[in-house]
Amino acid sequence: MEAIAKLNNVPTSPRKMRLVADLVRGVRVNNALSILKFEPRVGAAKLEKLLLSAIANWQNKNEDVQLEEADLFIKEIKVDSGKMLKRLRPAPQGRAHRIRKRSNHVTLVVDSFNEVVAEAAESNESDNKK
Repeated sequence: MEAIAKLNNVPTSPRKMRLVADLVRGVRVNNALSILKFEPRVGAAKLEKLLLSAIANWQNKNEDVQLEEADLFIKEIKVDSGKMLKRLRPAPQGRAHRIRKRSNHVTLVVDSFNEVVAEAAESNESDNKK
């Protein structure tokens, strides 16, 4: 059973956050935590905290299953653009240039690897019977 965690209005550009998100997409949770812990990019610390929140959400949903036995992995991670603050910066000859301060929204879905493999096997069996 999957668990979702969301992070809204993170004050970094979506492009920078996607670079970090691409590192951990589809990776097991333990590996993803170690990758994010030692990643120097801006969004890594916030994604690490979000991943820990998703793990806690999964534990609350599945109290009967041990975390070590579940073999969790990052099923889906999306980075969408959020609000854009528009500011003006003085430019030469009395003009002004627009500065766009971007933000983003991150959605992280964590699922048990064992359940996904079992579902895939069941769907393959049903396809073969037809």
